[in-house]
Amino acid sequence: MDLISFLQSVVLGIVEGLTEFLPISSTGHLIISGDLLNYTGEQAKTFEIVIQLGAILAVCYHYRERLMRVIRGLQSDSAAWHFVMNLVIGVVPSAIFGLALHGLIKKYLFNPLVVAVALIVGGLIIFVVERRPSEPRVVDVDQMSWLDALKVGFAQVFSLIPGTSRSGATIIGGMLFGLSRQSATEFSFFLAIPTMFLATGYDVFKSWESLANVDLGFFAVGFVTAFFSALLAIKGLIRYVAHHDFRIFAWYRVIFGAIALFYFLP
Repeated sequence: MDLISFLQSVVLGIVEGLTEFLPISSTGHLIISGDLLNYTGEQAKTFEIVIQLGAILAVCYHYRERLMRVIRGLQSDSAAWHFVMNLVIGVVPSAIFGLALHGLIKKYLFNPLVVAVALIVGGLIIFVVERRPSEPRVVDVDQMSWLDALKVGFAQVFSLIPGTSRSGATIIGGMLFGLSRQSATEFSFFLAIPTMFLATGYDVFKSWESLANVDLGFFAVGFVTAFFSALLAIKGLIRYVAHHDFRIFAWYRVIFGAIALFYFLP
């Protein structure tokens, strides 16, 4: 692996890790970054799968104590079962729509122009939601009902459009449905675990032949970089939402999306 390849791997790993759990779209940023770095094609798609796994493991590591308590409590704790069932219910809508539309989305929507438009639209939606006066009905993840989880799950379906942002769709959707900013953010993190494992597993299955010919060093650097940068992003976002709203991310989306739209317009 030469220096250029090393830097490409580091940059893309950082982009994935920092954007996966912020409401600004990791997929969109990877599509645009890959285009700018001239790293596209089938191997690039396989690389994205691998570094997404690094980001997933960062969530698991950050919440390792909570996850272990849930696993141990499944034998006797009704709250643990309630938590797991909410995650299962939350992941079902995107799993169904993802399987049904996977090929069409990959074929027609994975391009910088779609990403740019989705970034702008998503930013405007965040502005609208943040301006709504509302008193949250749910202030803790454990207070969520199965219906709350289902509603957030349907909000997550919109993240199948590149540039929308999975975390953005689930957090802002959760706030629309009565969750506090903190509980919506935390549930988004937890929901990411089964959602991203399923999506990554499906992509690995579809791209299995491509994995046999990868540059292991290049992929390992991206994986490790994505893990540590995602860990920083998770901790930073948790601290941020305790005292701030999401308007800064809305401004970022609109400005970055407008620049990308101008740059990639034919």
